[in-house]
Amino acid sequence: MKKYFLLYFFVVSLVGTNAQNRGLTNTSVSKYTKLNSTDVDAVHWNNGFWGERFAVFKDTMILSMWKTFNDTTLSHSFQNFQVAAGELKGVHHGPPFHDGDFYKWLEAVASVYAVTKDPKLDQLMGRIIATITKVQRADGYIHTPVVIAEMNKGVDSHKQDQEITGTQTGKKNDKAFENRLNFETYNLGHLMTAGIIHKRATGKTTLFNVAIKATDFLCHFYETASAELARNAICPSHYMGVVEMYRETKNPRYLELSKNLIDIRGMVENGTDDNQDRIPFRWQYQAMGHAVRANYLYAGVADVYAETGEEQLMKNLTSIWSDIVNRKMYVTGACGALYDGTSPDGTFYRPDSIQKVHQSYGRAFQLPNTTAHNETCANIGNMLFNWRMLQVTGEAKYADIVETALYNSVLSGISLDGKRFFYTNPLRISQDFPYTLRWSKERETYIKMCNCCPPNTVRTLCEAQNYAYSLGNNSVWCNLYGGSQLQTLLNGKDKISLTQVSDYPWDGNVKISVENAPKKAFSLYLRIPEWCEKATVTVNGQLFSTETRANSYTEINRVWKKGDVVELVLDMPVKLLESNPLVEETRNQTCVKRGPIVYCLEGVDVAGGKSIDNVLIPADIKFSLRKTTIAGSSIVVLDGTARLANEDSWKNTLYRPVEKSDKTARITLIPYYAWGNRGKMDMTVWMPLVK
Repeated sequence: MKKYFLLYFFVVSLVGTNAQNRGLTNTSVSKYTKLNSTDVDAVHWNNGFWGERFAVFKDTMILSMWKTFNDTTLSHSFQNFQVAAGELKGVHHGPPFHDGDFYKWLEAVASVYAVTKDPKLDQLMGRIIATITKVQRADGYIHTPVVIAEMNKGVDSHKQDQEITGTQTGKKNDKAFENRLNFETYNLGHLMTAGIIHKRATGKTTLFNVAIKATDFLCHFYETASAELARNAICPSHYMGVVEMYRETKNPRYLELSKNLIDIRGMVENGTDDNQDRIPFRWQYQAMGHAVRANYLYAGVADVYAETGEEQLMKNLTSIWSDIVNRKMYVTGACGALYDGTSPDGTFYRPDSIQKVHQSYGRAFQLPNTTAHNETCANIGNMLFNWRMLQVTGEAKYADIVETALYNSVLSGISLDGKRFFYTNPLRISQDFPYTLRWSKERETYIKMCNCCPPNTVRTLCEAQNYAYSLGNNSVWCNLYGGSQLQTLLNGKDKISLTQVSDYPWDGNVKISVENAPKKAFSLYLRIPEWCEKATVTVNGQLFSTETRANSYTEINRVWKKGDVVELVLDMPVKLLESNPLVEETRNQTCVKRGPIVYCLEGVDVAGGKSIDNVLIPADIKFSLRKTTIAGSSIVVLDGTARLANEDSWKNTLYRPVEKSDKTARITLIPYYAWGNRGKMDMTVWMPLVK
């Protein structure tokens, strides 16, 4: 213990506070990464698609959620902290992961403050953090269900027993780490990231100090607890949190903990595919089980690899990534196809029993549409995993998945006005479907069954600008396009300022102007997306001679000066996609994509009120682009002429002869992320293809 303490202060004295990067994930001194994040205040959306969206995020979304968290008829999320802090009398209400959900929202506020420097947000965070600080025990432990239970021991015990019951388990949560499903480490992981982002955004350490004490408690717990208790954790957001705490503090004890967390998974007896601990992680080469837990685990292991360089971990991650992208991911970047299922073949090593899995990856190519689960948190986890793989490798294929998920299966999780949320993200909705699914077909202000996705969506979208650029060795990498301003330091010392003007994703034209640059050469890397078959680059009006390739970065190395202009033109045709024939649910069907945007058809957009179930897409269909608005948000829709199948009713009919489809109807496709903003109606992404 003493050697860790001395080494910690020695390393901090060498690094110094000025050398620390203030990005979303600080890999500036990670030994096994190629790219690093820009500072949390380095990129501002100032026009175009993300400029409009960010205005909704900062002006409506975060404050609407704060109102929800303060409405005790809906949520007791913040009130639980007030009770645990002794500011109010009462008992704990709600699920045990309420704390983590609140930390996610607080991280979102800090991310917005990093950009806007709004003093009202700073004051709000200060007031909230003062309450949170009072909840923490002297030993660093912080979890409102347990803290409140300790405070109320012997006081109205019957009521206390009722109110502190975990919604997932029916077991009292009145002792630290007593219950596997108490979500303590999950909550602590989100506290760590919230504390770090708040520090990087404000320069204050109030919440960060709480996170340090909590991380120290977690270290001590794993160093001294019994083997069974030490393995008692699910939904591992703390893997990412602990590594980022190491990066922020250079405390080697935290890095050691992150490595041990992976080792401990291999010691679990009677583990499950659902929790990815049926076999040791280093034996796993396929994605399995609960998709949120899985993607959080993969992201956390990628963080550990970035610091340790353990080759076996990268072998696991690259194999799992390939399994997800090539066999188990939806066209929207969504993950976790099944509400409930079984995993008899979840692992090669122990296929000895059939286990129930939920919210999970299924078998390869098992991708239903109407019953697709696709929890928004899983889709965010897919982003987090791919972002870390991008930082490690610099390979464009990972940025492509970040973009696909962000524009489609993450952005779909929130209404265009920023007030209502989805838990699941199906690719088809039918009012005739004779089965009541567990989750609502409409977005909700507060999801009573489980509200983990809304604050996760909020923090991810409020941090979208942090994914736009990366920094490499003497280089700036453009990952996402959109109207923005970048002000950063190259190699930690040379000022660079770039302005980007673009109507992306509606338009493939991107203009990047150099406002400030060092007097020595550096490289600008432009990402050419996987969907783009033709791209041209000019510098100051002159055609750049290097060939561009899809799904790669194009490097431009030169001595830059103020006034230099780079123009990138990405060919963005409308494409009809088909799936692997092993995907039974979409065999002989097609979906429509333009640029990074996946499109869908809603019932209101079929002329003459025809059913979307009768719409057939001709292989030679011609779409025209049209700008319009839905719920005040600017979008580009696709207008075309489809064919219609037999319109006879299917009531009490399972099969019937095929008839010729010679009728037509005009249809309008809208971006998938925008569905469900005009009332309740049928929707589909995939439609039958006719050639």
